[in-house]
Amino acid sequence: MNILLTNDDGIHAPGLRCLYRSLVKAGHNVFVVAPLTEQSAVGHSVTIFSPVRVKEIKEDGFQGLGLSGTPVDCVKWAVSHYLSKQPDLIISGINNGANVGVDVIYSGTVSAATEGALYGLRALAVSIDNFTPDDLTEQAEWVASFVERFSWEILPERCVLNLNFPAISLDKCAGLKICPQTDVAYKDFYEHRQDPRGRSYYWLGGEIPMHKVQENTDRYLLSKGYITLTPLKFDFTYWEILEKMKSFEQ
Repeated sequence: MNILLTNDDGIHAPGLRCLYRSLVKAGHNVFVVAPLTEQSAVGHSVTIFSPVRVKEIKEDGFQGLGLSGTPVDCVKWAVSHYLSKQPDLIISGINNGANVGVDVIYSGTVSAATEGALYGLRALAVSIDNFTPDDLTEQAEWVASFVERFSWEILPERCVLNLNFPAISLDKCAGLKICPQTDVAYKDFYEHRQDPRGRSYYWLGGEIPMHKVQENTDRYLLSKGYITLTPLKFDFTYWEILEKMKSFEQ
C-alpha cells in the first residue's frame, strides 16, 4: 500500500518516526511530508501569505520531507504537487495528546487527515492520551496491523477515522471500542503571568469536565483504558434547522 504519512507535532516527533518504521516494516511504501516545526492546534489553517519551503530529512533509517507550513499544507502540497499518483491511504500521527470530542476542530492532526479525505483519500488520524510518551513502538505496530485488517471499502467518501490510544501499555488496554464523540466543550481558563521584565502575558489552559461526559463516548472510554475509534464526517450543515428556516426564503 502507498501511504502518505504526516502529523502536527513535526517531522522529528517520535510518534511519526515510530509509525514510519512500523509501516515500512509491514511492507508499505511510506512517503513522509510533515511540518518542520510543531503545529499543534492550528486546525485546518493553510499558508497563503508566505512561501512554503521544503527540506529533505535523512537520518537513522528515516527519510521524509519537512515543510515550513501547517499539516494541511503538507497534505495539499504532497497530493497536488509532489506525489506522482494519489496514495492509497493517508495517516496523520501518532499525535502527543488525545484528539477526542471538540479536539477534532482544533487539531492539526485530524485536519491533515480531513484534508486527505477531501481529496477522496482514505484517512486515519492517530493520537495517544499522553503529551510526553517515551516510546510509541507498540502503538505504531498496532496501527500497522490495523491498516492490514480493517475493511477500508466500507467507508464512504470523505470519511475520517479518528483513533486514540489510552496512556497505558497495550497489554493493559481494555480493548477497542467503536464510539461517537463526546459533545462536551472545554472549560477554558487563562493563567495571568509575568515575563522576566515584569510584563503581563496570558497562558491558555482548559479541560473537558468529566462529570458532563456521557458514557460510551470517546473521552469516557479513553479514560477507562479503551482504544477508541470514531468515524468522522465534516458536513456542518444543520439539516433539521435548515428545513425549518425555509419559510424565510424570498
